[in-house]
This record gives sequence, C-alpha cells and structure tokens, in this order.
Amino acid sequence: MVAEPTRWLADAESKPAPGPLLRVQALVNTVELPSGPDRLADLDDARPWLIDNELMASDAALDGADLQLLRDVREALRALLVRNGGGPSPTDAELAPLRAVAAGGAARAEFDADGLVRLTAVGDSVAERLVGVVLIIRDAQLDGSWARLKVCANDECRWAFYDRSRNHGGTWCEMSACGNKLKNREFRARRRKVNG
Repeated sequence: MVAEPTRWLADAESKPAPGPLLRVQALVNTVELPSGPDRLADLDDARPWLIDNELMASDAALDGADLQLLRDVREALRALLVRNGGGPSPTDAELAPLRAVAAGGAARAEFDADGLVRLTAVGDSVAERLVGVVLIIRDAQLDGSWARLKVCANDECRWAFYDRSRNHGGTWCEMSACGNKLKNREFRARRRKVNG
C-alpha cells in the first residue's frame, strides 16, 4: 500500500504571486508558524518539493546542511517581506544567508527565442539553485511586483501573500482568520484600557 503524499497548506495558495515570484512565496510558506509543520524539516518531505520548485536537480545530493541553509534563507526572505509590508528593514544578521548565497553562486546569461536576455542560476545543488531565487527577487524588484509580496501582519502567522489590492495596502493573508483575530484582540485591549 502506497502512502498518500503529505498535503501542505501552501499547496493551494489563496493569494498567489505571479510567475516565478510564486517560487519565493512558496519557499517562505514551507512552514506554518508559530509551531506548525515544516516542509524543510525532513529530507524525505523536502526532496520532492525542492525538485518540483527547481531548487535542486533530481540527481543532486541533499543533506541536513542544505535544509538548514534553506530554512535560513526562508527566514531572510520573510524578513524582507516584513519590510514590504511596512515593517522594519532586515538586520545584517537576517540578510546574511541571502548575502552568502549571492556571494557563493553563479548565474549565466541566456537569450530566449525573442532575443530577451535571461539570467539563470548555474549548478544543480540547493546552494547553487538558490541563486535563482535571488534572480527572481531582482526581476520582481525591477518590474514592481516585489513590493506586493508581503507577510501577514499577524506575528503569530507571518504567511507570505501577494497583495493585489488597488492601493497596495493589504496586510492580512486572510482577513477572516488573521485580520479578525487581531482586530478583536486590539479591541479588547482598548476596552480594558478604558475600563481599566
């Protein structure tokens, strides 16, 4: 009897980013905070997802150090997305994993069928393929879509979502869950203060 593959919350994004930026969103959403399942905690769970998301070649080796690098990069990305939502800029320590990936990787320029230049990561390992994530961020910054990828304002959630609101003011992954929960909490706190 074959076991069913593990279903993850991020397998059906409710507010997906466009094109390649969805890979960045998916990487950030590989863990359900604060203490939910983590797709990058186990080699057997991580491997098929990493291959499907072009973060490693199917014949590349994968070990615990690769998973730790991925988790570190994931949290560096989350810190950048907090900033996109109006939060503080990431610290040097938070950005260190992304800087290490960028410094240690390589990219190749290619021309597509229309003559447009495309940069692609060189290599098959996780560390080498993470350069592709950096390139996706660069392209999204250039086309303006990067600023719309944010994390939920609920500190207990921090789920990455793509803000499609007209004014770019979205703050919740789901208003019905995180937004209502925090608004009710803030209302009760204000009430306690008044009745104090």
